Amino acid sequence: MPDRIRRLLLVLLVLATGPALAEKLTLRLGTLAPKNSLYHRALLEMGEAWRVAQGDGSKLIVFTDGAQGGESDTVKRMRIGQLNGGLLSVVGLREIDPSVSALQTMPLMFRSWDEVDHVREQLRPAMEQRFYDKGYVVLSWGDAGWVRFFSQQPAAAPEDFKSMKMFTWAGEPEQMEVMKALGYQPVSLETADILPALQTGLIEVVPATPYYALAAQFSGPAPHMLELNWAPIVGALVVTRKAWDSMSPAGQTALREAARTAGEKMRAQARKEVDDAVAAMVKRGLKVTRPSPEQMTAWQALAESVYPQIRGRLVPAETFDEVTRLLADYRARNK
Repeated sequence: MPDRIRRLLLVLLVLATGPALAEKLTLRLGTLAPKNSLYHRALLEMGEAWRVAQGDGSKLIVFTDGAQGGESDTVKRMRIGQLNGGLLSVVGLREIDPSVSALQTMPLMFRSWDEVDHVREQLRPAMEQRFYDKGYVVLSWGDAGWVRFFSQQPAAAPEDFKSMKMFTWAGEPEQMEVMKALGYQPVSLETADILPALQTGLIEVVPATPYYALAAQFSGPAPHMLELNWAPIVGALVVTRKAWDSMSPAGQTALREAARTAGEKMRAQARKEVDDAVAAMVKRGLKVTRPSPEQMTAWQALAESVYPQIRGRLVPAETFDEVTRLLADYRARNK
């Protein structure tokens, strides 16, 4: 057989077999979401749709319950290739791009989910481009409810919490400094350490969403909840560009569509299940405290006093200003 024909056959063989080999991928995603939670189930459904489109041999592995560490650790593992993606809240996402902090780190800035959705959609194109430029593809956005305060002792006003040690995310020195300056007692921990810290008295207050508090059993050692929507927990599903580029076009299309569906499901179910989670904890002994109008005024004053320290420090100044402008315009149109 002439060499020219052999070379042609070799090229044809590579073209025929190369894509099949490339399709056999394993995606490893990390998240703090509990195993079998609505978030975990949505990710598994998404993974199955992607696996079918990507081809036989491909699979998605989801590490739940912070098995790969906290959210900062998850991002670090993504950077070195130990993980290919993650379902992260703003705590992890801001390790990639700090502008995303505006969606979660501005207390009492948002009054409703409609406002959160509006601002996120306005900021989304620019944020997703920044993520892409830094090596990540944002597949979908989600949220997990409003942060409320779960404490070992009843508390309603801002001053009531100053005598209690409060959980704060590990790796947030700026936030700890702000809290200390306001007279609070922050204790920096990883998420996996919250429950034992509550049980031993290392911390006495946990800011958490009701759904997560129920799943993680915080209401046992912290049986008091302040019904105050302090801030939304906003998150996104991201994968590294390296993992994204290794997928077939069919796999990319299927993953993006399945991730969009998963994000919509997470948002809808998480918002719906907040009241269900509170009701379930009430049956187990949770006591709900509703702040009076005077106490709400005090909380709003506290939040507004913190904004100058957040702007340019925890949230980029230009993003902070854009959020306040977007909200002012939105409220003016929806009076």
